[in-house]
Amino acid sequence: MKIRPLILIVLLVGAFVYITSYSDFRGARNLPISNLWRRSPMHLIEADAQPAYTPEEANRIAVYKRTLPSVVNVTSSALAFDFFYGVVPQSGQGSGFVLTKDGRIITNYHVIQNAQKVEVTTSDKHNYKAQVILQDRAHDLALLQIDAKNLTPSILSQSNDLQVGQNVYAIGNPFGLNGTMTTGIISSIRSVQEPQGPTIDKALQTDAAINPGNSGGPLLNSRGEVIGMNTLIATGGAEQSSGVGFAIPIDTIKAVLSDYSKYGRVRRPSLGIASLAIGPDLAEQIGLPADYGVLVQKVIPGGAAERAGLRGGTQQAYLGNTPIYLGGDLIVAIDQDRVTNPQDVSEIMDRHQAGDSVTVTFYRGPRKMTVKLTLGEAHSVSV
Repeated sequence: MKIRPLILIVLLVGAFVYITSYSDFRGARNLPISNLWRRSPMHLIEADAQPAYTPEEANRIAVYKRTLPSVVNVTSSALAFDFFYGVVPQSGQGSGFVLTKDGRIITNYHVIQNAQKVEVTTSDKHNYKAQVILQDRAHDLALLQIDAKNLTPSILSQSNDLQVGQNVYAIGNPFGLNGTMTTGIISSIRSVQEPQGPTIDKALQTDAAINPGNSGGPLLNSRGEVIGMNTLIATGGAEQSSGVGFAIPIDTIKAVLSDYSKYGRVRRPSLGIASLAIGPDLAEQIGLPADYGVLVQKVIPGGAAERAGLRGGTQQAYLGNTPIYLGGDLIVAIDQDRVTNPQDVSEIMDRHQAGDSVTVTFYRGPRKMTVKLTLGEAHSVSV
């Protein structure tokens, strides 16, 4: 009785050996399984150990490595009251970039606004307490000082000759992700107003991805030079990148820093007006004597325009859904420079200091007039 199971086992083992070693197998296209087992291992095709980068990639990598040491993370903290009037800490985060080896850092004003404590973390993970030495709400800029030596300063370029379509790079700390680089182009150059904040003249619009935490970080050209400070995103309510970001132009930043260096505070010049750009169609509808210029909507009390006798509008009307005021003076030139929109006024202001005198040419009704005025200081009003 014990021989039968033994014989059965021998037959089963023999059948298995035959099938796997000498018989064809349908699932392998008539190849014996033994041949499959005896085949050599797979040979994988691998890339070179040192990949070849395209010129654009190589430049992008070089820009990142060169500029990252100049970019910092800025955190601010303040105390607030909760629903039950208990004191609770609040914190904010942004970016910044190094101006000097001895620890001067620049960032956005809104990054450190109302902060009771500000800290800066450099790219090599060193953390420093920061002192706020300049707050310029009118331009959304803040200057910090940290006790550090031998930092890597950013190289500041110019923004007056930038072109729509040129490549740009943004480096910052979106959502706390330190040292993040995004790329894009300059999509437009336009004036925009921050929510409940100042107007950014000649803002650099870019499609480089900018998110919360990027504020205060540098916008760079293809040489790794700073052309602007990332400040604002158009989100459509999503509070994240929608491909429409804005940066303060570096020329504005340098002008503010120049004022601080000379006077210890910001003294950017201003006409002291709120204005509306006029084109041929609008001029015809309103019945203006010139088909270009800026229409004075209002004069700022105590400002340069009011002191010189310029007048704002008195008749309320609507341009689409936007309320405007008609009847004010129409400025067409400043110091013989033609003025067609508020950006022209801003460019002229950039060539002057508060306290300089300029000659303004304007229409009051059909009458063309000129007046000499002394420029005041910009605060939180539009030029």
